[in-house]
Amino acid sequence: MNPLEQLRGRLAELVDLEALTRLAEWDQLVMMPAEGGEARALVAATLARLEHERSTSAEIGEWLEAIPEDGLDDIDRDVVRIARRDWERSRRVPADLAAAAAQAAAEGQDAWQRARAEDDFASFAPALERNVELARRRGECLAEDGQSPYDALLGGFDYGLRSGDLRALFGALADALTPLISAAEEHSPPRALAIGVAEQEAAVRRVLARLGVDTGSWRVDVSAHPFTSWFSRRDTRVTTRYRDGDVESLLSSLHEYGHGLYERQIDPALARTNLDTGTSMSVHESQSKLWENHVARSPAFAEVLAADVSEAGFDVSAADLHASLVGVRRSLIRVSADPLTYPLHIIVRFELELALIGGELAVADLPEAWREAMRRLLDVEVPSDALGCMQDVHWGAGAFGYFPSYALGCLIAAQLWETMDAAIGPLDELLRRAEVAPIQAWLGEHVHAHGRRLDTMPLVRAATGRGLEVDPFARYVAPLARAAHGAGA
Repeated sequence: MNPLEQLRGRLAELVDLEALTRLAEWDQLVMMPAEGGEARALVAATLARLEHERSTSAEIGEWLEAIPEDGLDDIDRDVVRIARRDWERSRRVPADLAAAAAQAAAEGQDAWQRARAEDDFASFAPALERNVELARRRGECLAEDGQSPYDALLGGFDYGLRSGDLRALFGALADALTPLISAAEEHSPPRALAIGVAEQEAAVRRVLARLGVDTGSWRVDVSAHPFTSWFSRRDTRVTTRYRDGDVESLLSSLHEYGHGLYERQIDPALARTNLDTGTSMSVHESQSKLWENHVARSPAFAEVLAADVSEAGFDVSAADLHASLVGVRRSLIRVSADPLTYPLHIIVRFELELALIGGELAVADLPEAWREAMRRLLDVEVPSDALGCMQDVHWGAGAFGYFPSYALGCLIAAQLWETMDAAIGPLDELLRRAEVAPIQAWLGEHVHAHGRRLDTMPLVRAATGRGLEVDPFARYVAPLARAAHGAGA
């Protein structure tokens, strides 16, 4: 085989190893018995070591050196470009450190599940300290061009982004949102709906079926923290969670559907290459937030959702259901937050993980730092660590630099939605009839098909014609507070 063929063969192996890692993680969070965590951590470490060895071998460097720059088609040129970037980045992290981080992440998830259930931060703290230490060491290895360790970790989720830029962007976002909260709480309060778990499950099945989720190539399961895994275009697995008297499952199921759809609509020509996945976590989160915020929370789509919930056995009007999905109330829990205050929950996490990795915040001081940040940004009191700094799995899984993607995803989704509405006509009319195929197709063409060929900001510019802005998201949430400001309903 020539060097390009050898490189492509190795990349295909790495795709398989990554799929096995995701499968082990999916099983741990969905199917594994409670006492399997210790052994699963060893499996995770072995897979991480194998993937690291195969992705950092000297052979890859030799192949990259031997591949001629001329004569490559556009896809192969990008395969080589991204392979060189990934190879150079991965080689900065020693294999032992990569394996230790993977094992600590698996152990941390197990410790987090137990500690959160018991509201016992002290029992979780040692695992979190280990994850912070290993993440900082990884960041130090990855840092280049004057990067901080945190910026280096951020680059693993969103290549090209810098924490300084995020500080400015999130500052502008907080300035835009904070003045709206009190008015929105008055004008758009949440409406409680006592929908039972059985009715929620039936409604989720109905609405996902409308979007094309079938039992032949999708799985829908339950987990403590909703997430999505994918193993091929014909094997997509989403999870949600159900609680009596709640509507979160309607939002989280469409949120996770957005992740799954992204991976299924990548150009098939990129299959089994390093380009065959979403380009970044912020673009991934933009796809989930688009389906959660702009579809599930649309007053037009509320008519569809209300029909599905009513058919499932709980009679509800579209107006009442919509009010329950968009109602604004300062809350403790990120995944249950309304669309207006949600980004502020992310800014809390961004500030804290930046301080943890930078060494300005000790793990032991995290609970109080969390409480202070929630008072400052959301004016709420945190009564327990289970409802505070232990509510998310991410830090237990060693994922530092991930959280900013959620707020960035909100911004990107709003900008994509406005662009799409202008391109294909009033989207509300499509949603009222549950005609989502044009939306799926537009996203497939302008976002999904690229895979990793475009990084976050170039993709935003290519899809919308401009750089990332706060204004589209501010316009999206403004109606929640409009009447209380005297501008009418």
